[in-house]
Amino acid sequence: MNSSSKRSWSRVPGSLFAEQSGDRSTVSQVLLHGFTQTSRSWDRFIDLLQPEQSIIRFDAPGHANSTSVSADLPTTAAMVAEQGAKADYIGYSMGARLALHIALLHPDSVRRLVLISGSPGLRSPSERSARVQSDEKLAMEILEIGVDKFVDKWLSAPMFAGLISTSADIQDRLRNTAEGLASSLRTSGTGQQNSLWDRLQEIKMPVLLVVGRNDEKFRQIGTEMKNAMGANAELVEIDNAGHSVHLEQPHRFQSVASEFLS
Repeated sequence: MNSSSKRSWSRVPGSLFAEQSGDRSTVSQVLLHGFTQTSRSWDRFIDLLQPEQSIIRFDAPGHANSTSVSADLPTTAAMVAEQGAKADYIGYSMGARLALHIALLHPDSVRRLVLISGSPGLRSPSERSARVQSDEKLAMEILEIGVDKFVDKWLSAPMFAGLISTSADIQDRLRNTAEGLASSLRTSGTGQQNSLWDRLQEIKMPVLLVVGRNDEKFRQIGTEMKNAMGANAELVEIDNAGHSVHLEQPHRFQSVASEFLS
């Protein structure tokens, strides 16, 4: 697929907003973005991942054109899976958690799985409870200070230290609303989801786990996920990259992802 490929917008059941590139009769890849991003965050990868493939990417609940949609991860997984085709799923951070839910709840929809800085959630109820409380404080902060100031603060966090955001990247995040982002935290935040650690061995399709070498927390999570999944999982650590590894080292990410998906 090249940049001149036909693209169209649509809504899937539940009013989740999606853009499809290429042949509308089939879907080869599904792209799922992270918190505060939108489906447009994948623009640079449309021509990089697998040329001539049909790709669909979604605005997650509470984000961009899906701002009015409020749904937890299992509900969102059902919405996305209803796009109908068996496809390769690529998810980043929040999108990786969503992709994991789809792989476990709708395995017939997933051919292969690429998880970028992903997590199966928090193991203990006490951890989840603490995270719910911290996410609620964050949601209240977003509503108080607005999207512009929140995005600046969010991107200044240590986990994004290696990310150089372009003006286009920032403007894309500013397409979100305070109400939508707050809703996302309250319905799809890490504390809201059940732990999937004990179910990782159920995943039978090939899995590529991608983490940045500078992201110590998710390197450890990635190692534990690979060990839990077994032989069908592969872990790749990319040098000179942190949490947003695919954005910090896009060509290196493209290389490892394309090799896995070929």
